[in-house]
Amino acid sequence: MTPARPGSGNPAPADRVTAVEVFFDLVFVFTLIQLTRVLEEDLSPDGLGRVLLLFGILWWMFDGYVWLANHVPPRVPAQKLLLFVGMVGFLFAAVAVPDAFDGTGLLFGIGYLVVITVHLSLFTRAGIGSALSRLAVYNLGSALLVLVGGFVDGAARYACWLAALAVQSVVPYLVPRISWVRVLPLFRLQPEHFVERHGLLVIIALGESVVAIGMGVDTAHVGVGTVAVIALALALPAALWWTYFTDTRGAEERLAATGTERTRLALRVGFAHIPLLLGIVVAAAGIHAAAAHPGEPAGWRPALALAGGVAVYLAGIVGLRRTLHSAPVLSRLVAGVAVLATVPAGTRLNARAQLVAVVLVLAVMLLLDRRRSNRPHSQPRRLNSR
Repeated sequence: MTPARPGSGNPAPADRVTAVEVFFDLVFVFTLIQLTRVLEEDLSPDGLGRVLLLFGILWWMFDGYVWLANHVPPRVPAQKLLLFVGMVGFLFAAVAVPDAFDGTGLLFGIGYLVVITVHLSLFTRAGIGSALSRLAVYNLGSALLVLVGGFVDGAARYACWLAALAVQSVVPYLVPRISWVRVLPLFRLQPEHFVERHGLLVIIALGESVVAIGMGVDTAHVGVGTVAVIALALALPAALWWTYFTDTRGAEERLAATGTERTRLALRVGFAHIPLLLGIVVAAAGIHAAAAHPGEPAGWRPALALAGGVAVYLAGIVGLRRTLHSAPVLSRLVAGVAVLATVPAGTRLNARAQLVAVVLVLAVMLLLDRRRSNRPHSQPRRLNSR
């Protein structure tokens, strides 16, 4: 492993994900569950817009913690305690998510300010504090805009939070002298930790979506249709899991083989996870609606949420494969189109029929992948069993 730089406070950089990081991810995934709840209650363009805005703000800082733990693993008690404080901030923000644009905007802003303050405090141990301090103004400015948004109402709150998202995720790329492009090469990025951390987040997000869906099933009227939906509610996330983890070994190898461009490539990998997680949120809202009324024709919005969420997830897989040049993307593109074509099955037949169709599309895609990998002269990719 690469030796730590002086002042880093750690004997070595991250190699694998620590238990406290998994705990941290569990708290963050609660924000995704809350975003799914928002979408379930308002499956409209306005509801989707609010989900996108809140997700963008929260995701930027979560991935910032991923980079933080990759560079400075939380091994000593002081670091772990600070991470727990960061979890409190994310929990405040998550609790506030359902009514963030109404009565709990201030709680959301306070939680977000805690998240950013802890992040900057922990980075003082990273050995790149002087370089990072030039960028701290962006994150702090974003946190203050989110906090100010909690004090105002209506369009002003939307404006503040849109500005906050732009300040932290867009502006740093537009200022040449103080930009992430200059800071990224200073990170000692460890591919195994980076890929595993994002993979664990995907597992937890998929698992929590299953739990949320299962809790929403009407057990007072259990029949064959309900049992089928329960099975499909697991089969669909399982197929999404398999689709993602087919590629993780190749991602580790590709990042490990990259030299000076490793951090920039890793940044693009992180961005590719945005549609992956958004897809899980949107698809979970669609599955929940299907589980509530499995034998009835679905409205076009729930049907589109189910198919669109899976298609967006597959688009994230395409982004990962294109970024890493690790595997062909045609099968994922075709599957995404085929999944979108299942919307009429939901609206004209019933939600259960659409679930069956979506699962079948993913199953055929994975079976064809398996057949190709078993052909002579092919090089099969191993599944990451972690």
